[in-house]
Amino acid sequence: MTRFAPVYRALGMIIMLFGLTMLAPLILSYVVNDGAQTSYDEAFALTMLSGFYLWYRYRRCKRELNIRDGFLMVVLVWTVLPAFAAIPLMVQLGISHTDAYFETVSGLTTTGSTVLSNIDTLPMSINLWRHQLVWVGGMGLIVLAIAILPLLGIGGRQMFKAETPGPMKESSLTPRIAETAKGLWKVYFVFTVLCALAYWLAGMDRWDAVMHAFSTMGLGGFSTRDAGLGHYASLQIEIVAVVFALISGINYATHYMAFAGFSWQAYRRDPELPYFLGALAVSTVALSAYLIYLDVFPDAATALRHVALHVVSLSTSLGLATTDYGQWPMFAQLWMLFLGSFAACSGSTGGGIKMIRAMILYKQVYRELVLAMHPRAVYPARVAGVPVEQKIVAAVMAFGFIYMVSIVSLTLLMSASGLDILTGFSAVVASINNTGPGLNLVGPSSTFAVLSDFQTWLCCFAMLLGRLEIFTLLVVLTPSFWRR
Repeated sequence: MTRFAPVYRALGMIIMLFGLTMLAPLILSYVVNDGAQTSYDEAFALTMLSGFYLWYRYRRCKRELNIRDGFLMVVLVWTVLPAFAAIPLMVQLGISHTDAYFETVSGLTTTGSTVLSNIDTLPMSINLWRHQLVWVGGMGLIVLAIAILPLLGIGGRQMFKAETPGPMKESSLTPRIAETAKGLWKVYFVFTVLCALAYWLAGMDRWDAVMHAFSTMGLGGFSTRDAGLGHYASLQIEIVAVVFALISGINYATHYMAFAGFSWQAYRRDPELPYFLGALAVSTVALSAYLIYLDVFPDAATALRHVALHVVSLSTSLGLATTDYGQWPMFAQLWMLFLGSFAACSGSTGGGIKMIRAMILYKQVYRELVLAMHPRAVYPARVAGVPVEQKIVAAVMAFGFIYMVSIVSLTLLMSASGLDILTGFSAVVASINNTGPGLNLVGPSSTFAVLSDFQTWLCCFAMLLGRLEIFTLLVVLTPSFWRR
């Protein structure tokens, strides 16, 4: 394993960097005296010592990371860091390692599923830690790390390419990868501050506003309340959630270019944006009309209020709710769950296969229909008027296939373990799309605590699979990866 020594060295640095993020809830715990101080003391010490050991053990291995190293690094970061993040939860709340690991994986992957109840009574620092994980995981800890690691003599382009979501990863916003990462984080930070201010002005107290801003911008779905946004019963707060969820569902590269050029032209040139907004608008209107027709809501205003929030929340993979939509007709529930599979844009903090892949798949299917009628026609699949390279089309089709196979396989395993098919299917879909709540036993009014340990670990795997966009994780699990 010495050939991966530079990976372990870099991992040690990232673990230490991650350990520093524990200082925020630790300081808050001391300030408000919520009784959770010792849990962070232990977690901080263990995390820093582990990271230091890895770095010191392999400190002389300083070669540039290659693409194989990049894949391994990404997988190790997203599987190892939740184990350290789980320590405060295990120490303070006394929950099992399985449940604590699930909670932290859910946070870092911005899924937002939880096994915890009575969230209103949790120590404030524990809630901050949960939401902070969502915020850090939202943009990607690797993207943060590669903005800093070059200063320590570690290149990060291969890590960035393995981490960045979407099929077209070759283009950089700036010539230097560290500048790209820092640019994205600046935009992310500015939007988070604006979101927190908006929540505060809408009626939340300052700490709730900060934590919900973390959750909203990371599209994670954690809340400081058992009832989620429904606790506040505030139209203003719901509007803030919808607006900033939409912002975070858009490619952050588009935001960056709009900020850098002080121009709206970047949004006009984004090929995904019309499809993203169009899918949400059509779904909101159609489902509102459907629920009014079935007398679920008494009037159009009430229907639009609830449907708009839940359509945006689930399609962007935010996962926050104001009401138990598990009581709505099954068609509406499945439609919103389905939206979460593809609606979010590439380069956003949302989950699913991303809108760009859905567009390419649709255009390729239409191309095949045209060629079936006109075999000699030259009709390439186009995005924004530009023909899509065949290798990208092939990669997207392969991704779509393995995405469906993953859902079916994990659903069958859930069913084999004794879970009913609807709960198992929705838990898998919600996990692999990083959406948060599922349906039936894992619906918005319940938690994932109803699952067995085996089922919980399956959901952990599904969340990591979705966050790393399937191939990144599966590549590391293939025997050929480990051959010289």
